[in-house]
Amino acid sequence: MRVLWVATLAAAGTFAQEQTAPPVNPAGPQGTAEANPAAVAIPPDLQPPGGNRVFGVLPNYRTADASQEGTVLTSREKLAIAAKDSFDYPLLGLAGALAALGQWTNQQPSFGQEFGGYAHRVATNYADQSLGNMFTEGVFPVLLHEDPRYFRRGTGSTVSRVRYALTRVLVTRTDSGGTRFNYSEWLGNASAVGISNFYYPDSFSVTGTVTKLLMQVGTDAASQVMKELWPDIKRKMLSKGSN
Repeated sequence: MRVLWVATLAAAGTFAQEQTAPPVNPAGPQGTAEANPAAVAIPPDLQPPGGNRVFGVLPNYRTADASQEGTVLTSREKLAIAAKDSFDYPLLGLAGALAALGQWTNQQPSFGQEFGGYAHRVATNYADQSLGNMFTEGVFPVLLHEDPRYFRRGTGSTVSRVRYALTRVLVTRTDSGGTRFNYSEWLGNASAVGISNFYYPDSFSVTGTVTKLLMQVGTDAASQVMKELWPDIKRKMLSKGSN
């Protein structure tokens, strides 16, 4: 848990510095109309493409339209996205389903098979999801000045869009407008998996830790494919329903 406290405090310090910094004049020192793209504000009421949830379950708060590339999030906005994704109520249902699977296959035998064991599995599965989201979408993007959003392409062939979505766990945009390796994705999930070793005593091992990290990142990659295609699927579902 020490890693969580250190990272969270550092992110809070960055947030505090940002709050006390003087406002940036997007027109520049000469008052020209040419604005710095990295200083463009994000409309607070802009909805993610396809709505807040994919299939009514998967949180979709960090998905953004491709037209928003070049805008920048404040530390507050990054942490807000992470909090929405971490504490959205459908995640509790997902945690319950994963806990039921764990109960059935007797994962983590020390948890037991009674109701208390099931509740323990629900809590740990929910912790897995919320920690991963807070680290990858909030804490590390604030510390590393990376953009946690998934910018939906929305055009091109299905194959090219799926390839693009899968590779966003490797590539991300920075607050300065460039692109680089997605450190937040990997360091955030690695931190979450490292902490989970403390409440999963039955499966602690180097191999198990690496496997869990790859599964976490793979799950994020798969979810981005769904976020990329969901608006198209939703539109087709609505058009069929109206016929």
